[in-house]
Amino acid sequence: MASTYLWLKAGHILAVIAWMAALLYLPRLMVYHVDAEPGSVQSETFKVMERRLLRGIMTPSMIATWIFGIWVATVAGFWTSPWLHLKLVFVIGLTAMHGFCARWVRAFAEDRNVHSGRFYRIMNEVPALALIFIVLLVVLKPF
Repeated sequence: MASTYLWLKAGHILAVIAWMAALLYLPRLMVYHVDAEPGSVQSETFKVMERRLLRGIMTPSMIATWIFGIWVATVAGFWTSPWLHLKLVFVIGLTAMHGFCARWVRAFAEDRNVHSGRFYRIMNEVPALALIFIVLLVVLKPF
């Protein structure tokens, strides 16, 4: 059982790293996409990059994060731990952020973005802040 737990934990960590990388990179792409003229070669390139990042890396890694995370929590018996409940609040927040990113990708794809580069710069910080709290909760298990 200990070996299984370690493999599940490794899978969870790898999935989280991929998901976080995408959550941090996609809004940064959008910062630059805002400045591209709609219909330009540059704008069309950003559309392809954003779509591929969302569909090819971000969404599969989010799904893997949830699957491995639930599996790890079950195998380790963490479901009654208050720190896990708070961690899940942050993970649900990241999942909501993922959904917003998907909406923004669609808006850019349809040339109907309404947000500024400053907005995307601020949104770029949200996953980093959530990650800090999640790591502290998992490592310190404060309650």
